[in-house]
Amino acid sequence: MSDPTRPHRTAAVIPAAGRGVRLGPGAPKALRALGGTPMLIHAVRAMARSRAVSLVVLVAPPDGAAEVRNLLDEHALPDRTQILVVPGGETRQESVRAGLDALPADVTSVLIHDAARPLVPVETVDSVIEAVRGGAPAVVPALPLADTVKEVEPGAPGEPEPVVATPERARLRAVQTPQGFDLATLLRAHAAIAVSGDGATDDAGMVERTGVTVVVVPGHEEAFKVTRPLDLVLAEAVLARRRATDAY
Repeated sequence: MSDPTRPHRTAAVIPAAGRGVRLGPGAPKALRALGGTPMLIHAVRAMARSRAVSLVVLVAPPDGAAEVRNLLDEHALPDRTQILVVPGGETRQESVRAGLDALPADVTSVLIHDAARPLVPVETVDSVIEAVRGGAPAVVPALPLADTVKEVEPGAPGEPEPVVATPERARLRAVQTPQGFDLATLLRAHAAIAVSGDGATDDAGMVERTGVTVVVVPGHEEAFKVTRPLDLVLAEAVLARRRATDAY
């Protein structure tokens, strides 16, 4: 738990070292254009819009830190927000840890945000930060599910799969980012959960596995993850609507 007497400083870490194969061949997903601007830049701006975020750490591909730094220099970003670029690792978990290792000693809480969620509203970012600063060691924004979910016995691709359970939808939530943490809590989780295979892809899940309670705050429908080509179409539409209403 955080020390209530210590001044709060919140940083955001954006792991952007992946290639995003589900969007097809070409540039890494984080560098794909959305409204003429790379998604990564939108994600940085989304974090920087929160006045509580004083530092954004971008975790670049291991050999791509200079390219990402050049990209940042080409786009207007808030002067009041410090932006740091560090090289990442082979897995998301290693990349997040590289971002955490780059944080200065006065940071007390941290947001971990997907570069592929470029349109998260500042209200969602602020609500996560507020919950962490209020004493919650780990916070995730999430939405109720619109669809009924079935648990199945996985089979071969394209083959029918038997249903083994139907979870109660009212108890389920679809988790988004930024996920917020008391920094010491997240560092302990990274130290306790060994990197194996592809490593952990969900920081809140890592914290859960250490026995710490994770709480949920309301997410937002515009904080969806741009993973497939149809998501990019939807993101373009959301961005166009924001620009038309001068909200962006």
